[in-house]
Amino acid sequence: MAVGKDTAEEVVVVVEMIKPRNDTRHYKRIILPNSLQVLLISDPDTDKSAASMNVGVGAFSDPEGLEGLAHFLEHMLFYASEKYPLEDSYSTYISEHGGRTNAYTSSEHTNYYFDVNADCFDEALDRFAQFFIKPLMSSDATTREIKAVDSENQKNLLSDAWRINQLQKHLSAEGHPYHKFSTGNWDTLEVKPKAQGVDTRDELLKFYKENYSANIMNLVVYAKESLDKIESSVLSKFQEIRNINRNQLSFPGQPCSEHLQVIVKTVPIKRGHKLRVTWPITPGIHHYMEGPSRYLGHLIGHEAEGSLFYILKKLGWANSLSAGESDWTKDFSFFKVVIDLTDAGHENVQHIIGLLFKYISLLQQSGVCKWIFDELSAICEMTFHYQDKTPPIDYVVKCSSNMQLYPYKDWLVGSSLPSNFNPDVIQSMLNELTPNNVRIFWESTNFEGHTDRTEPWYGTAYSVEKINSSIVQEWMDKAPEEHLHLPSPNVFIPTDLSIKNVQEKVNLPVMLRKSLYSRLWYKPDTTFSTPKAYVKLDFYCPFSGSSPEANVLTDISTRLLMDYLNEYAYDAQVAGLYYAISHTDTGFQVTLTGYSHKLKILLETVIEKITTFEVKPDRFYVIKESVAKQYENFKFQQPYQQAMYYCSLLLKDHSWPWNDELEVLSVLQPEDLSRLYPQILSRTFIEGYAAGNIEPNEAELMIQHVENVLFKGSKPLSQALFPSQHLANRIVNLEKGVKYCYTKEGLNPSDDNSALLHYIQVHQDDFKLNIKLQLVALIAKQPAFHQLRSVEQLGYITVLMQRNDSGIRGVQFIIQSTVKGPKHIESRVQAFLKMFESKLYEMPDDEFKSNVNALIEMKLEKHKNLREESGYFWREIQDGTLKFDRKDHEVAALKQLTKAELIEFFDEHVKAGAPQKKALSVQVYATAHSSENASGEGDGNMVNIEDVFSFRRSRPLYGSFKGGIGPVKL
Repeated sequence: MAVGKDTAEEVVVVVEMIKPRNDTRHYKRIILPNSLQVLLISDPDTDKSAASMNVGVGAFSDPEGLEGLAHFLEHMLFYASEKYPLEDSYSTYISEHGGRTNAYTSSEHTNYYFDVNADCFDEALDRFAQFFIKPLMSSDATTREIKAVDSENQKNLLSDAWRINQLQKHLSAEGHPYHKFSTGNWDTLEVKPKAQGVDTRDELLKFYKENYSANIMNLVVYAKESLDKIESSVLSKFQEIRNINRNQLSFPGQPCSEHLQVIVKTVPIKRGHKLRVTWPITPGIHHYMEGPSRYLGHLIGHEAEGSLFYILKKLGWANSLSAGESDWTKDFSFFKVVIDLTDAGHENVQHIIGLLFKYISLLQQSGVCKWIFDELSAICEMTFHYQDKTPPIDYVVKCSSNMQLYPYKDWLVGSSLPSNFNPDVIQSMLNELTPNNVRIFWESTNFEGHTDRTEPWYGTAYSVEKINSSIVQEWMDKAPEEHLHLPSPNVFIPTDLSIKNVQEKVNLPVMLRKSLYSRLWYKPDTTFSTPKAYVKLDFYCPFSGSSPEANVLTDISTRLLMDYLNEYAYDAQVAGLYYAISHTDTGFQVTLTGYSHKLKILLETVIEKITTFEVKPDRFYVIKESVAKQYENFKFQQPYQQAMYYCSLLLKDHSWPWNDELEVLSVLQPEDLSRLYPQILSRTFIEGYAAGNIEPNEAELMIQHVENVLFKGSKPLSQALFPSQHLANRIVNLEKGVKYCYTKEGLNPSDDNSALLHYIQVHQDDFKLNIKLQLVALIAKQPAFHQLRSVEQLGYITVLMQRNDSGIRGVQFIIQSTVKGPKHIESRVQAFLKMFESKLYEMPDDEFKSNVNALIEMKLEKHKNLREESGYFWREIQDGTLKFDRKDHEVAALKQLTKAELIEFFDEHVKAGAPQKKALSVQVYATAHSSENASGEGDGNMVNIEDVFSFRRSRPLYGSFKGGIGPVKL
């Protein structure tokens, strides 16, 4: 237990904070003289420090006629302050010291947060504090950032998630703030205010002055130092925030009381069908210790035998189902059931709604079951006490949000520990899930041309039909007679949470076992002391990717395996043991992670399903339909995502284009998979990794079991690979001194966004070259964002990041824009590189050393949990690099690096016009920018790629690190 005191003046009112048993951090609550409430967290083991300020005002407080003002303020606040007037200096400082910064605006609060290397925290925190004391919001920055908000909104206009969310808000009481449009755009923040004689910047300053008050702010500060030191720092930096004793805002009333008993038919962008059944309910937060919405969400969203989803899946009507509380405040809330429908499900929506209400009727008849609540409560308690440590930046955001909603003792817990069994409270919420109280949103592309209304902000087409309880009763009566029943007790809840005592403490993976059939890497838990394990088996199957047909059928087989396992293994996921069978470029992977106690049982079941696989035609057609929709919806991806896809297609030697796969998919039948599946498994090699709370002999027995089932016996399913079959992903080696350009029209004519991906290929994995590339990327990242997004306003999505394709390293600019086409953006990237060149050349020695030290600290940052550590080591195994001690070598190389060497590297590989530079520009055009494409303007030195596959065949490939597996001598 942690002890908190109620004020900074040390008035002793002892309150116990509930914290996880394995949490060694120290916590303290203080209230500054200006009424700012602060949670201090001291973690001597942390590499990163972080802070989050949660301000108790959000989009619901937007003034009439200035939709998006709260969100706009969130954008503007981080520009500059009186103490630090240089624009963007805060973000630059954070980025150059290994950190990141962000913010978000919700209905009733706005959250600002950052993290940074621990030894740079004091100055970063001071810069952060100044935004809440004396921010500078210049006229010039105001106009530019309205464009950024507009670009963000443009990005969302064709997103179904944003569109349906706004439609639900649109169909609510106009006088309630829930009804509002909260993002803002050029029209709401520039055009309309100007027409009314309103100055947006004046309104922005007024909004800040009237709403940003210390007494409705909650701050969390997470640092390495002692609580006393953190307290002293916070007091000196944050006590000057104004306190105007702003009342805590509330927005009483249920926004949808007039818009009930309706079916809203709406047309989505992406092909498919979804059903969203929604009830306004009493917010669960008023009874968070009783957990009514968690209990009901657990049951209505269950997937094991007898559940609603089990029946819908059996009937071939649904692909997925989720249930629970969402869009809640302290004043109103919604309980939502979201069902992803198949084509057959779309034709049977009335039956599905009938079955849903039948299940709710079953819950009414069964009464609230104590054993189900107790089981759920036990799982929640175990989850809380054995939770993985998360990055400080995520932790502070969660805590500062909780501070606005919960009493001090529950700031770390929130509503995640229901422990008071109160059937009346659960029954009361269940009683709200009635036909008289329902709103049904039914999305389908089949409704195109059959609607009569349009939502104003996103242009979503919809129509509204009234229903009543007698209609719903009729649907219930006509629904199929299926045996719906409550779940059985969960057999996967672990009862042994002891920590295995591993004799040999190794900090890096070791090869535990190798044979002709498999190789097993092993890494015991020497850091986290948690009863969890991580097991990954990568099945390398040469026949799986031999053609587009084989690739698609392998994908369908992994989805079918997950489908077959679902009703059995769903309980495992509820109890914190997760599994996945996923398709890869070279076969498929099995991943299990979570509590170690019953992991072996689940693994053996998964392997049994793989080895006894049979194609069920009805499920094949359901999965085929789902895969077809995913392919067809590729054209609705954001243009920058399309550019990323084309870049991978150009660089990865062995990859099939999505349109080839869609073409072959249309003719594939169950018997094709029945024929191919034995062939896929006929030759395979298994690369295994086992880590965490697992003993070496247990890990060996697991892989031995898999080998016995697949390779041994009178009629083995699999044989070892021939040496000639040990292939690997290989990457195209771009030509030195050549700038390649690949141009494509955006796949969705309605999308006004164009995109550029400018890729600079540098080298194959090498410690010294890696750190030079990483340092250039670190130094250039924030200046690129500031110049190309903040100053030039090319687009909301503007990023400079490293790229690693199977050990081939490079750097890429990704920019998406409605205002300019890709050729213009390409020219601006070149101009930025010229500008950055002088920044690098003129960089003072102390700034260079500071950047080097920041990168060293980032590399030495410890893994937070087993999953993060395992992902890091698995990447080495997957790429074949196997440099598990990479960090030590790269840190040593960084300590030797000189500024002259970095400049020499930049001049050779990255600089605009460098004679040996290898560059690829992938350009995706919106229809609005097609004239730029047709004009032929742009860089005349570029070599245009007309055909992806001719290009790939014409270029040499980098060697693969995985070239040497071959047959292994024992």
